[in-house]
Amino acid sequence: MSPTVEFASPRRLPRANRLAGRVVVIDIAFASEGLGKGFAQTTGKFIQTLGPRLARWVDHHDHPRHADFLSDPRFVLATKQEHGACPEMITPELVVETGPVDTILAHFDLDGIFAAAKWILGGHEPYRGADDDARVVDTRIGTASARATKIDFALRAHFRDAKLKQQVVRYLVGGCQQGPDFEAIDAAAGDYARMAAQSRHLAQEYKVEGQLAIVHIGSLDTRPFDKTELLLIGQERATVSLVVDEANVTIAAPFDSGLNFVELFELGGGMPTRVNIPVKRLPEALALLHRRLDSSL
Repeated sequence: MSPTVEFASPRRLPRANRLAGRVVVIDIAFASEGLGKGFAQTTGKFIQTLGPRLARWVDHHDHPRHADFLSDPRFVLATKQEHGACPEMITPELVVETGPVDTILAHFDLDGIFAAAKWILGGHEPYRGADDDARVVDTRIGTASARATKIDFALRAHFRDAKLKQQVVRYLVGGCQQGPDFEAIDAAAGDYARMAAQSRHLAQEYKVEGQLAIVHIGSLDTRPFDKTELLLIGQERATVSLVVDEANVTIAAPFDSGLNFVELFELGGGMPTRVNIPVKRLPEALALLHRRLDSSL
């Protein structure tokens, strides 16, 4: 019997007592110290509450608290530089060594969903090249297959759709066959075109300041758009793109840029080349970014 798959994010973990049996956590970063409640009140509390029911934690996001778990064999932790995506960390040997599990708690993006499917399949790719596809999508370096691109578009267009995520898992575990799950993915991917068009529309408002491309969207057209696409368009115009709304600033740079925003903004964990900070930190962030980028010239 396959384990139940549930989805979460670093700062929005489920109640540990709601998860059944032995639990594997996949592609969920330790909570950043510089945002929200921090590690102790989120990740740390979750780990403590799960206790011995935590069978394995596999993740590839940078975090200084990784060092605290070096002696705990349940934790298989890496940096983004070491592993661009999580599925490549999941091997048949790791799955066998972990033993039977009842629940997989995965991050809700393509990387996490592919990793969950691979775990269910005993550490084997759902199709040849799936690990490479996950790495391309998560780092935005290279070209993903048509299959992975369709799934990526579907998830980005319907990122809150829990049912769709389960359909993607079933599609992958079931051998990527035609059927209701594929049809749902295909239909969801079709909705992405409108969001991408809106992203291109918003991108017309980018202002380039040196090596920074900045767009403020708080007072612009509020039709659904894809933030990842908007950030990537900004990176075509400058080294770093910033999308500013009324509450937050999302900052991104190419994966191979050599930049580390987690360290620069002292966030204490996360993806080095894409972070979110409160909008109140925008003036500070701009000053730090200009100083960092100017020093590299």
